[in-house]
Amino acid sequence: MKFKILIHYTSLFVISSVLIFAMGCGNSESPVASAPDVDASNGLNRQVRIQTNFGDMVVELSDSTPGHRDNFIELASTGFYDSLLFHRVIKGFMVQGGDPTSRGAKLSQRLGMGGPGYTVPAEIRTDHLHFKGALAAARQGDQSNPERASSGSQFYLVHGRTFKEAELMNIEARTGDFNDQFNENGVFKYSDEAVKRYMEEGGAPFLDNQYTVFGQVIEGLDIIDSIASVQKGAGDRPMTDVLMTMEVIR
Repeated sequence: MKFKILIHYTSLFVISSVLIFAMGCGNSESPVASAPDVDASNGLNRQVRIQTNFGDMVVELSDSTPGHRDNFIELASTGFYDSLLFHRVIKGFMVQGGDPTSRGAKLSQRLGMGGPGYTVPAEIRTDHLHFKGALAAARQGDQSNPERASSGSQFYLVHGRTFKEAELMNIEARTGDFNDQFNENGVFKYSDEAVKRYMEEGGAPFLDNQYTVFGQVIEGLDIIDSIASVQKGAGDRPMTDVLMTMEVIR
């Protein structure tokens, strides 16, 4: 089965659905599994260092998405992500990794179908938005995955672009309800702070409320710029491998 991100681009108040990339796992992937039980670190938000060819990033994980937090910590601490690739990058959108079949993969090998053998229940929140540097989980498309369960290992870091206020209002108006996490009138609204941040820092707001955002890059944001700018070949795979290694800081 394939994990997909279906995104909605906005321009001159028109939004069209575009399939940007697919990712998934083999047939051995079970429907949904509970994330491993990992202890917190002295009440502080968990942090992971992602080392790459271009330098290091530090991501801070949210306690509001404990299933994804604990699963990511478990995989990172056991070396699951070490020597994997950022196998698909799209400048102005995201950099994607976490496919275990990418380790040592030839340039001609098709990537994006691997996983740890389970999915993680969705923890989609309206206060977890796709600002630049957001860490989010990929997932199978809505048609075959109405519960929006996340891939067990594949993730993306948002590169994004800046948005005009009119674009954001158009996205806001089209946002569907999920888990009743909207205001008292059942309507999703961007805060003034969120609008300002998307206008000044950028991101991928067309994905808001559709995918689980469970962390944010707090150091090394420019590393995403470097990865997103590499020369790419078929399937948006970098022509020169961009490797990752992860270290749990706390």
